[in-house]
Amino acid sequence: MVVEKLVFAQFMEFFPRHEFNTCVRRYDGEKRARGFSCRDQFLCLAFGQLTFRESLRDIETCLRAVQAKLYHSGFRSRISRSTLADANRTHDWRIFADFAQVLIAHARKLYAGDKFGTALEHTAYALDSTTIDLCLSLFPWAKFRRKKGAVKLHTLIDLRGNIPCFIRITHGKTHDVSVLDHLPIEAGAFYMMDRGYVDFGRLYSLTKHAAFFVTRSKKNMDYTRRSYQIIDKETGLRSDQTIGVNGVKSSKLYPESLRRIAFYDAERDRRFVFLTNNFSLPALTIADLYRCRWQVELFFKWIKQNLRIKRFLGNTDNAVRTQVWVAVSVYVMLAIIKRELKIEDRTLAEIQQILSVTLFEKTPIFQALTPGFQQNTIDESPKQRHLFDL
Repeated sequence: MVVEKLVFAQFMEFFPRHEFNTCVRRYDGEKRARGFSCRDQFLCLAFGQLTFRESLRDIETCLRAVQAKLYHSGFRSRISRSTLADANRTHDWRIFADFAQVLIAHARKLYAGDKFGTALEHTAYALDSTTIDLCLSLFPWAKFRRKKGAVKLHTLIDLRGNIPCFIRITHGKTHDVSVLDHLPIEAGAFYMMDRGYVDFGRLYSLTKHAAFFVTRSKKNMDYTRRSYQIIDKETGLRSDQTIGVNGVKSSKLYPESLRRIAFYDAERDRRFVFLTNNFSLPALTIADLYRCRWQVELFFKWIKQNLRIKRFLGNTDNAVRTQVWVAVSVYVMLAIIKRELKIEDRTLAEIQQILSVTLFEKTPIFQALTPGFQQNTIDESPKQRHLFDL
């Protein structure tokens, strides 16, 4: 079998070029291109993410080593460290943020039928944030503490497929709960979040939009029990109560009833108290839903270990945001490839590792990523003649 396309070119076939061009035109991205397009910028940064490159010079050196293959991989500009640095500084980061949303919408459709640990028909999300440390001398605009810089990555993931569907990059000093003001609220959906997001005014906004939340209660919460349900303590449940929030301010911010569920985890010897505005699901299901919130922590761990979002290729706010959004796009594209090619025996990390060493080979991408795949090939080269054959 003769393979004409490089693996990198096959990988970029999952790249919706028309939608990307639409994002570029939306923010006039080619106005300051200077011969280096937004697409070439995306390809360079995606290559850096897939192959674990550490710097602009690293990307430049590796791509120039395969100069003859770049055109067939989709590159149309000469790769230069300074040109890529200028692009990271000037090309609007919102181009890559909007394009990531295009990929996310496609990925969520592919994983819409997946299970995530509970028998729940509604959409379920997990919300949390992670702090990305920055060197204050290189990133003075991101001052976090006296001698430390940082930005926060607020992320809402769809538990069906662990696809990040909402990401907001803020200053390191931004409080987690403030992201609820910008969260897209979907009626009927469940939002799992830690107790750092307990703000009765913002939680009541979810209730008014017919959405459900599951969070942990604070220890000093002042409340009055209105009723209770009989529970089976052998399941780990300790109480299932309907409560009202006390306090002059809190009772006005959340005037309706809440459900308070206490659960004991015997394996970890820990007691959890959950708050929710859902009164129809069994109490044990609520506890299981909150356990699924850990998936967003695993997402943060994965991208920090496998993608380059801890060491940045530019010092400006635009460069940092661009690199984060390209990293998210690469993560989602890996998830799309896994589902489109039906490669269920490979993890995303394994797919990335295989791609990192095969990007410029002429191998069918399905063959390269499928474990144990064997292809019957015919050797069409002429047989070598013996030295003394006449």
